[in-house]
Amino acid sequence: MLDSYKHKGLRKVLVKQLKEKGIKDEAVLKAIEKIPRHFFVEKYAAEVAYADKALQIDAGQTISQPYTVAYQTELLHIQKGEKVLEIGTGSGYQTSILVELGAKVYTIERQKELFDKTLKFLPTLGYTANFYLGDGSNGIPEEAPFNKILVTAGAPSIPDTLLKQLAIGGILVIPVGDEKVQTMTTVLRVSEKEYEKVEFAQFRFVPLIGDKAW
Repeated sequence: MLDSYKHKGLRKVLVKQLKEKGIKDEAVLKAIEKIPRHFFVEKYAAEVAYADKALQIDAGQTISQPYTVAYQTELLHIQKGEKVLEIGTGSGYQTSILVELGAKVYTIERQKELFDKTLKFLPTLGYTANFYLGDGSNGIPEEAPFNKILVTAGAPSIPDTLLKQLAIGGILVIPVGDEKVQTMTTVLRVSEKEYEKVEFAQFRFVPLIGDKAW
């Protein structure tokens, strides 16, 4: 796999576009500039791989638009060493962003085809995470609590199972809505029983599937 000057130049252009769209977190922007997105979408030309749009990957899933990845990641306010749960490994691109930011990542994917591929692929890029195959709507209760939880699929509501797996002071980022459009939502766990919810912009994700989802 080749990461050429052309690819690096396209990433610089992409980062400039993300800044213009309002992404401010320098650590997030540096991670996006560093990670070769074209490795995750090999069937596409370089210009397409670095366009700010979602692309089809295996198992009928998508790799999110770079702006969406940056937006969600920025809302998490990742600190080095934090324990982060990612619901929906997909291509592993978002996973690599989280690892690049210094998080200890636990990621779960229900599609075995994607799970098998990403489990083998990410370590070749130098990114280590804890991979799980299963129903993401249930989280990974045996590894809880998590400092941050990121859901990369649209949900009709916020699963209680995930809220319970948040550490006090932890943040959950999840797109909530119907199958056509979702509102990016953050939940801060203030105490054992108290949560604070904030709603942001609207996005469109593939649906979260599982016992606690659609």
